[in-house]
Amino acid sequence: MRLDDIDPTSNARDRGFGGGGGGGGGLFNLLFFLPMIFGRKIGCLMMVVILGAVAMFGMFGGGGINTGTVPASQVAQGGASGGKAACNTAERVESCKVMTLADRTWDQIFREAGEKYTPATINFFTGSVQSGCGSASSAVGPFYCPADDGVYLDTKFFDELSQRFGAKGDVARIYVIAHEMGHHIQDLLGTSDQVARQQAQSDERGANRLSVQLELQADCFAGVFFGRNKDRLESGDIEEGMTAANAIGDDTLQRGAQGGVRPETFTHGTSAQRMAWLRKGLESGDPGVCNTSGEG
Repeated sequence: MRLDDIDPTSNARDRGFGGGGGGGGGLFNLLFFLPMIFGRKIGCLMMVVILGAVAMFGMFGGGGINTGTVPASQVAQGGASGGKAACNTAERVESCKVMTLADRTWDQIFREAGEKYTPATINFFTGSVQSGCGSASSAVGPFYCPADDGVYLDTKFFDELSQRFGAKGDVARIYVIAHEMGHHIQDLLGTSDQVARQQAQSDERGANRLSVQLELQADCFAGVFFGRNKDRLESGDIEEGMTAANAIGDDTLQRGAQGGVRPETFTHGTSAQRMAWLRKGLESGDPGVCNTSGEG
């Protein structure tokens, strides 16, 4: 994906080295995978799974965004360890450029809907980190914390994504960030409290179903990001994104980890579902198509 004319975001922070937590089974313990492998919640970090799920019940009808009031929030600006200085490796520069393009893309979409967009902050860390949602190790993988509008990323994850799961190329990496930005959009749309209430009133199966709907919508939103920037896509890029979406499907991961699948524990959707919703967003470029209420 062509990013050569994009400047890295200044909404970046280097959270430094927290020690521990990485290595080993990192990707298998990735936030994408933990709940559907073990069938349980994992505390505050599971906010990325349960919060912001579609207010599927009409929020994205009619080809536009009917959001109501977008909550105001403050973007952390970073001090000595923040700003563009935090984008200090090749992978971080790429990630920071993706954040700039994502903010630009979603700002335009929100403007079209007559709404105000609030940028996200990307937080780089190594080993472990303290976020607004609590502490986390790199074993949980990339995640979004709605408490501080933050995407959190240990870029070592990209090595595992490529080497262990065969999801190679820049668009595989960009898809991961675009998906987390999908959670940011869900948070800005004001759906987090709604879903938290729904989850509190649901049994485990119902909570998992809401999680699947949430994650598939984030995939669709990632597709919308790509669809709005089709002129930047190069030969093979779409295939790279689909390979990444396929690699992190619940069924594919469970089959690889335990030799079988348990659909009742799915929290993110099958490989086929993830690819389908990514493609749907990409082909339309319209968040109005991202109503995943029938899934799960």
